[in-house]
Amino acid sequence: MRPRRGRILLAATVAVLIALTGCDSLRPAVRTDATMGDADLRYGAAPAPASGVTLQPDVVLVGGGGRSVRSVTADGLTWRIDAAARNARQLEPGKVMFITGRGVGRVLDIAEDGGDLLVTIGPVDITEIIRDGTFEKQGVTLDDPVTYPAGEPSWAEDQPTPPSTFGRSRPMRRPPLLGSSDPPVQPPPQRGGQVGTRTHGYQVYSSCCSDGVGAHFAYDDGGVRLVGTVTLTFKRPDAAFHLAIGAGKVTRAELEISGGFGIKVDFEGGIRDGQNHKKVFPIPVDISFPIGQVIGIPLSFTVSQTLEVATAFGAKAGTVKGSGEYSLAGKLGFGYVNGSVGPRVTEQFQRRKSLLNSLTGIPVGVMGLVIRHGVRFTVGLSAFLFTAGVYFELTTSYGSTLGSALGAPYAQCRGVGIGVKAVFGVGYRILEPVVRVINKILSLLTPSRAPTIPPVAAASGPRWSADVYRNEEVIPNVAVCGHAPK
Repeated sequence: MRPRRGRILLAATVAVLIALTGCDSLRPAVRTDATMGDADLRYGAAPAPASGVTLQPDVVLVGGGGRSVRSVTADGLTWRIDAAARNARQLEPGKVMFITGRGVGRVLDIAEDGGDLLVTIGPVDITEIIRDGTFEKQGVTLDDPVTYPAGEPSWAEDQPTPPSTFGRSRPMRRPPLLGSSDPPVQPPPQRGGQVGTRTHGYQVYSSCCSDGVGAHFAYDDGGVRLVGTVTLTFKRPDAAFHLAIGAGKVTRAELEISGGFGIKVDFEGGIRDGQNHKKVFPIPVDISFPIGQVIGIPLSFTVSQTLEVATAFGAKAGTVKGSGEYSLAGKLGFGYVNGSVGPRVTEQFQRRKSLLNSLTGIPVGVMGLVIRHGVRFTVGLSAFLFTAGVYFELTTSYGSTLGSALGAPYAQCRGVGIGVKAVFGVGYRILEPVVRVINKILSLLTPSRAPTIPPVAAASGPRWSADVYRNEEVIPNVAVCGHAPK
């Protein structure tokens, strides 16, 4: 009976992990003095709509571009702007502020502070900004990024700090602070695609774009230790896009990124009297390639990443280690034309290094680990969580189990599940756990002008999904190890 117990334990662990697969800077900061170029780089370029584009009637174009911006809080919710900027006094709750290509959002509340306006914004769909217009460009090279770290946003914490009065409405139920009540603001951007940050207990190092876009992560709470790197690999990528909006509706949307794509992972984890955990979070870094004015709208090509790590260590002590690399596709993208939609992924899946064969460790029981890495490519407006436009997101899930079947020490069972899923569309998407944090913060605010501050939605705009690749394996192929679910 004991071998059967081991088979059931390993198979059940693999099933859980496979199910989950469904679904310190190296460069100096850019100068940010009062010159127009630096202000535009830090806060975004000003819009200058040309003939061929019509904005929605509730959009307020605030003059001065980045020169009219004083600061932005790290969470991206509050923009401190010059009250004397052209049209700034026209802002009111319910309007859409459009001050720069990164400073776009629905006004949730507004307050005055000396000669500044403190504008609290939420996300807005691109069709809530643009009523009519066709935007297209070929050959967008992705080789010289500007990296925007968010700093210390509240949504990057397990227990977010309550809001202060800085740049926002008056908070409710706020305990007194020792020292300054000012929340952190976004730091200056950097040239190049490498930056370190800390979020949800993880130290994360984000990189792009010489060999791909990826994240190196490390976690240590004294009981559980994890370190690893996940990468969407490519070489010399470029992009092309087409977005047509008529009467506030998307009539055509296309986005293609070429460069020969692959996926790569390596990790090492262990537990010693620790607790399993599951963390899901966006990496608070925008990797941006400013496109420039397209019929007067300052668009950018933005790369962002999400990370999920879930441990299922079935013992008080043990280790697991693995690495794998696979070629995936020649190009990524999708098209929505004449009512038809579908992914445009030239699949070229090939194993370069087997994750399954690499699994090693000292399992005392079953050691299970899921790592999910999401990379989103967006052509559009706004910044960080609120970036809206044409997007294609690829999420790769790696589920791994390692363990000796109980009662059968001669068989060390190994299981791996790899799933690659594409989500694409027009609009914006925010992780549900992050939306809950943002809405909790907003609920603590006492409005200045708005009757109430409404919660923000997690997503807006049409979107579709498709499975790109999926495979599960368990070795050795003996009854005591069971089999991965079909």
